[in-house]
Amino acid sequence: MASNDSDRVPVVGLSTYLERAKQGVWDVRAAFLPQQYFDAVTASGGAAVLLPPQPNPEPSAETVLDGLDGLILTGGLDVQPELYGAERHPLTDPARADRDAWELALLRGARRRGIPVFGICRGLQLINVAFGGSLHQHLPDDLGTERYRIGGGVFADNTVIVEDGTRLAGLVGAGEYGVHSYHHQGVDRVGEGLTVTARTDDGLVQAFELPGDEYLVAVQWHPEENSADRRLFLGLVAAASAHRAARDAAPAAGATTSVPRGVDA
Repeated sequence: MASNDSDRVPVVGLSTYLERAKQGVWDVRAAFLPQQYFDAVTASGGAAVLLPPQPNPEPSAETVLDGLDGLILTGGLDVQPELYGAERHPLTDPARADRDAWELALLRGARRRGIPVFGICRGLQLINVAFGGSLHQHLPDDLGTERYRIGGGVFADNTVIVEDGTRLAGLVGAGEYGVHSYHHQGVDRVGEGLTVTARTDDGLVQAFELPGDEYLVAVQWHPEENSADRRLFLGLVAAASAHRAARDAAPAAGATTSVPRGVDA
């Protein structure tokens, strides 16, 4: 017997790397994402779908998004500084134009459809750039500390201060909140229309969101590394479920949200 639509779990897409990978005799480029990301989605009641960069990002994103209820822009290598008009820092990662173009296309298409979006680390930085913001390319130069990336694949423990009255506070509570960090870049100029919802004690932006009904939440830390606290993923999956229910109830109704200003990839 076929299951009812109400039994379907929401489908959440996660952007991925295209990286060299080895398995047995094979040494090839492959879609790659640490298991912690999709474990966090499935443990929160969603079905995780991996989204590797595509050679024709705009039409591919339009097709892929038709099957998604939520979107997570994941962590990874640095966003190209050319996208926000900055000269390249010597320690900025080599350009990954394929991933930048793909994620920007996904973000634009998701917003047109009203699909909930959650950005993690690089995902926050890419969203900020898409909204016309800029990045610090190497935080030790600006803050004089390595507190956000201690290296060796070890996540640093930091404490952020979550602003009361925000969507983020509704998910994890206001005030001090312990996080896992692994980044050497961060938000400089905040993108137009984004509301900062958390900072560290040095003033660095650690989270932002869009005000109003549109679900766009982004954090600079790595919540997928904390299996004891899935609240941010539960929030995204709940928003994805609500989006799917609203879409199914009124399939002819188009999304009314605007597309990001700024980068035209």
